[in-house]
Amino acid sequence: MLKITSLKIEGLSNCCITDRRPNISFSLESDREGESLSKAVIMAGSWSCETVDQVNNLYGGELEPFTRYEVKVEAVGSSGETAKANTSFETGRLHTSWKAKWITDLSYNYSEKVSPVPMTFRSRFYIKKIIRRAWVNATALGVYELMLNGEKVGEDYFAPGFTSYDHQIQYQTYDITDMLKENNTVIAIVAGGWAAGSFNYKRKNKISADRQAFLCELYLMYEDGTQQVIRTDETWQVTEDGNYRMAEWYDGETYDATVDLGTVRWKQADATKPRRKPEILSQYGSPVRIQQIRKPQEITQTPSGELIYDFGQNFAGMISARLKGKKGQQVIFRHAEVLVNGELFVKSLRTAKATATYYCLDGEQSYSPRLTYMGFRYVGVTGIGKEDLELTALVLHSDFEETGSFACSNELINKLQSNIRWGGKSNFVDIPTDCPQRDERQGWTGDFAVFARTACYNFDMGRFIDKWLMDMRAEQSKGGGIPMVIPKAGDSWPVMANSCWGDSCILVPWAEYLARGDLGLLKRQYPAMKKFLKAAKWWSGFLSFTPNSRCIWRFPFHFGDWCAPDETVNQWLKKGKWVGTAYFANSCGIVSEIAELLGEKQDAEYYRKLRSGIIKAYSEVFTDGKGKLKREFQTAYVLPLYFDMAEGEERKKLAANLAKLVKAADNHLTTGFTGTPYLLFALSDNGYCETAYDVLLQEGCPSWLYEVKTGGTTIWERWDALRPDGTVNIGDLAGRKSDEESGGGMVSFNHYANGAVGDWLYRRMAGIEAVSGGYKTFRIAPMPDKRITWAKGSIITPYGRIYSDWRAKDNNFTITVEVPVSTQCTLLLPNGEQHCLASGSYSYSCHL
Repeated sequence: MLKITSLKIEGLSNCCITDRRPNISFSLESDREGESLSKAVIMAGSWSCETVDQVNNLYGGELEPFTRYEVKVEAVGSSGETAKANTSFETGRLHTSWKAKWITDLSYNYSEKVSPVPMTFRSRFYIKKIIRRAWVNATALGVYELMLNGEKVGEDYFAPGFTSYDHQIQYQTYDITDMLKENNTVIAIVAGGWAAGSFNYKRKNKISADRQAFLCELYLMYEDGTQQVIRTDETWQVTEDGNYRMAEWYDGETYDATVDLGTVRWKQADATKPRRKPEILSQYGSPVRIQQIRKPQEITQTPSGELIYDFGQNFAGMISARLKGKKGQQVIFRHAEVLVNGELFVKSLRTAKATATYYCLDGEQSYSPRLTYMGFRYVGVTGIGKEDLELTALVLHSDFEETGSFACSNELINKLQSNIRWGGKSNFVDIPTDCPQRDERQGWTGDFAVFARTACYNFDMGRFIDKWLMDMRAEQSKGGGIPMVIPKAGDSWPVMANSCWGDSCILVPWAEYLARGDLGLLKRQYPAMKKFLKAAKWWSGFLSFTPNSRCIWRFPFHFGDWCAPDETVNQWLKKGKWVGTAYFANSCGIVSEIAELLGEKQDAEYYRKLRSGIIKAYSEVFTDGKGKLKREFQTAYVLPLYFDMAEGEERKKLAANLAKLVKAADNHLTTGFTGTPYLLFALSDNGYCETAYDVLLQEGCPSWLYEVKTGGTTIWERWDALRPDGTVNIGDLAGRKSDEESGGGMVSFNHYANGAVGDWLYRRMAGIEAVSGGYKTFRIAPMPDKRITWAKGSIITPYGRIYSDWRAKDNNFTITVEVPVSTQCTLLLPNGEQHCLASGSYSYSCHL
């Protein structure tokens, strides 16, 4: 029987509200082996189309604002069986102009390097007729919480989200029909957030706005067909004397429950405008929401008397407290990732205070921060006894589907997989952050570039990535450079083309395309890719006077082998030309493939030739031409091997020399951010699979399993963040200061970049790898090792679930696979046996 198992609009199964023509996709399921889609008819309103594509179906009809469109799909399989499904989407404002005014308090100002006191806005309205439907459109410069008659509107945190505010701002739409009464009070609390608050490690503020502002329209549709719209304007009231006394990303939040909004000083709001003219668009990213509630695993008391609640997992979120207190009683919640000598270790937070302070009312009450979040495992509490406190924790991250799974016979690797997933979720809080705890939390492009493929295996990143890339395109320089962090948000780094960090404009959308098959994403991003490669080519030729030197990318700056163990910043940077040149060749290769997909044949040929020239230069400038580097380090061998920059005997020698370096390091990696994701691939794909497993299974520092065995529950920024003696490594990266003298250094226990090894677990151990976009074609080719007796992996693709489950015992290998409808799988067994499979479930075995 043929069934439509998923029907999505713009990547959402329900509640899609859009200001652009939506993409319609669907997946099928059948108990018939070999089933595939023959054709489908998609209907929405008066528009319809016939298609054979389950992924790329752009709605082509007319769109009216504030309108619901019913979508029906009728699919016919190759067997002749049919299936039907329906869903709907709603349009947002489209091009409806805002009649509301941005409002603020123009009399309020605040000093440098701090965040503003949250503003509280208020308005009242009355309803005298029967409501048919009511909704609100709202946004802010800052982050806002909307309350109607004392109840929170919607489930989102930190709306409207972090975007390049000069170019685009999201607005949210919430249905409020069931929240209305005859007499209504609407309250909006707006904190500085990313727009006006203190942000980045230099504590800049007023980056995108001089102070916070709010914009809102409430639509009331009556049963008699009439409509009323309540808009923000100067009739609204504003105060800085509300319950929220302080709110910002790094220091936390202070909430005074004793404040009575009925007695504080209010004034009329002032009209204002954004500095630029940003496009205000219906939410197109993934909102941040509560994903899990965690209970403490242990409650202890420190030598200094502070209560410590251990939640057993490092993550991003906040506390939720039920407490019994007295009016004015101050309760303080401090957050940290690790304990040292039984006390919270906060030095690695640098200037961030990561503290929530609550002033009680009399009796039983509850509190949870709404305008900030922390990265933590441990919470220290003072000002209350544990008998009067019930403390839980709320896990927060962007709202996306978890699509991938992996497990094997080694429990340490399974724990590593858990750490990788938690590292990803902790750093996907509206943007891809570097870490969720210290005074940073920025969208570093290089970190995401190397982790994107792992992320797209574990999670459906479509809307999340599409939003972030929109900001990237907006902030790309005219010369093609990509900001080091996106959104740039006051970052002081110059916008210029550099390797890996800049290559994110290619690596991230390519990872998402392979996972979801959305050609529209590649079309939108393609001009930015071309601009970036043009800049890379220009810089490669800068001060270069021979054909080979013009293909070596030295200038203007590269992060190089960033975070390679046992080295300083200067040592990482000095490896920049090897890294830059290899990444340049790789990006040219990817863009040539993208050009072919988009029908840009001339571009495809141009980038293929450019790539060939770069490969030739890498070999002639950096090696002896026979596979040996003139200056040897692991990453310089890894990149040309993984990026397919050599063949024949030269490739064999490169691989042999890499394996030799690994053995000389006692099976430890010595790669930085730019080489670590590809190290195991470079070994396993070139005849050194056992060596790849040696590195994976290494338990001494530096290694992934060292972090696991030392108690890590996420991925660390530095391999020796926690030393074997239990001390935290926060020494100055240039080696100039001791830990005691350091101002906090650069150490995070929740930093996903080195978790990119999850890509190898999925593609080589479980063996599942996309060949074309969205896994329309894919292969399953596990690479087993005698130390692993079984492994399994799955991923929910746009076409359905792919599954691989292999077992090895007594030199016998068995595997069970599942192939979704409309896809083709090439199964390669370890003995070289190959099978071409259409949809269905299959089992095979062979002798190892």
